[in-house]
Amino acid sequence: MGTVDELLAGLDAADRPSVERIYELAREEAPDAEQGLGYGMPALVYRGKPLVSVMRAKKHIGVYPFSPAAVSAVADALAGHPGIGLDKGTIRYQPEHPLPDDVVRALVLARKEQIDG
Repeated sequence: MGTVDELLAGLDAADRPSVERIYELAREEAPDAEQGLGYGMPALVYRGKPLVSVMRAKKHIGVYPFSPAAVSAVADALAGHPGIGLDKGTIRYQPEHPLPDDVVRALVLARKEQIDG
């Protein structure tokens, strides 16, 4: 499907800033993460395992940390935020209501800790 950079380059101008921000924050928390694939999606890969992917779907932007536990770790922090939905292993949001930076950092760190074991 391509790289994270290719994904970002192909996004609409309205979607790109919020998606790009998630990847920037993830890289700050896991600077040794590399571009790769996770379940066929462009993703950042940490120690050979998918860390996070952010993809545009028809009705939302989906954040996939490849871990229901990582989503659960930030669920309370997202309660009450407009336009944000949670599902098993997925966070959905609208670009006009981006995820808070601290929640993105917590999500990435939760997944990173799982990988580190």
